[in-house]
Amino acid sequence: MASSWTGERVRLRAIEPDDWTVFARLADDDARPGSRLELPRSAESHRAWAKEQALAECVADRFRLAVETRAGKELVGTIGSHRTGPRSGWFEFDVTIGAEHRGRGYATEALALLLRFMFAERRYHKCLAVIFAHNEASLALTRRLGFTEEGRLREHVFFAGRHHDLIMMGLLADEFDQQHTVSEP
Repeated sequence: MASSWTGERVRLRAIEPDDWTVFARLADDDARPGSRLELPRSAESHRAWAKEQALAECVADRFRLAVETRAGKELVGTIGSHRTGPRSGWFEFDVTIGAEHRGRGYATEALALLLRFMFAERRYHKCLAVIFAHNEASLALTRRLGFTEEGRLREHVFFAGRHHDLIMMGLLADEFDQQHTVSEP
């Protein structure tokens, strides 16, 4: 591994303003498992968002990074820490990989890099994932990395004409370290 932000297949990097076109495609991807129907956004809205992300400061360990392939340096998705509880030592993440790039291990590797950083460098104790019960791909991703199901919020979210369950998944730092050795360079 060349750096803490680089794996075998992907590199996590800062978002650049010119990334907006890829993020616009990701937002329009109706094939995302478990995604809610969102209002259409303008190109200018995506441009402004990418510029805002490019200039954003990391506040309370909340940040967003671009996921790009090492081979072609192609932007394939995004990953971020979006909620944190620094006093209690927990954080939540989200990851999105474009439909044409799924199933290649990019999300798994990007999440492992994020977890290593948050556990080893930021000293968080636990990572939480909140996943729609019907999103088998995301449930499989978290299980592959050692997450354990901690609970279910029944009919907790309404979209697509009905209520959906949320599955709460959790991973402790020492559980991750047992499988992935947090201290690896």
